[in-house]
Amino acid sequence: MEIIRIAVLSDNYIFLMLDLDRKIAAVVDPAEAAPVLAELARHQVELVAIFNTHHHGDHVGGNKELIAAFPNLCVYGGAEDRGRIPGQQVYLVDGDRVQFGDYTGQILFIPGHTRAHIAYYFPPIDSDVPGELFCGDTIFAGGCGRLFEGTPAQMVGSMTKLRQLPDNTRIWCAHEYTLSNLKFAVTVDPDNQELAQRLVSVTVDRQNLIPTVPTWMGIEKRTNPFLRWDVAALQSSVASNDGVETFAKIRGRKDQF
Repeated sequence: MEIIRIAVLSDNYIFLMLDLDRKIAAVVDPAEAAPVLAELARHQVELVAIFNTHHHGDHVGGNKELIAAFPNLCVYGGAEDRGRIPGQQVYLVDGDRVQFGDYTGQILFIPGHTRAHIAYYFPPIDSDVPGELFCGDTIFAGGCGRLFEGTPAQMVGSMTKLRQLPDNTRIWCAHEYTLSNLKFAVTVDPDNQELAQRLVSVTVDRQNLIPTVPTWMGIEKRTNPFLRWDVAALQSSVASNDGVETFAKIRGRKDQF
């Protein structure tokens, strides 16, 4: 499976999954249709699926136009997003499976950013390739999504689920927020040397307009404060020994950063 990252709007990413043997494609969170249609034409493939993680307009804005161009495609989304995702036909819950070519994706229910948010995890089919996680706006490189419809406890539960995935999982998050996230992260985890080095590296990358997505789960486990609410250094930073409270305080500080 080949994955193409398409940059759109001010900082969004759309992900196009290609099965070139079968000449088919699936798209994750198409904010806009035009750049997706251009890539489909360039690779001469048919769009068979839209995988939406949640209902926000910068994730579903291209649905209607893509459905018009490929009326036989199937639109997937979370069961609790019923009525909020244009063209949705399949209503997914935690533990469901989706198929794309030879790959079977697992559905993870990860509320917090929204009440209905899901992720699509495609485990590796052999030891030479990584797993692929399409997580929308729940986990970002160095950060996490705002809590628009969920609670800190829900988000901690969702992040707990995500950090159980293998370290060699590639994380395809939907925004280029990494530099800002890491500038904040060092304020709550100042003694984390790997985090400090990561900030230096990402700063250079962004100065050269190099994308920072995908990231890797192993890196996030070691440097993303929103996966480290139960680490003593983070709890000390916000004067709490409770995991959910620590997460909530860190998220609150990030909201004001």
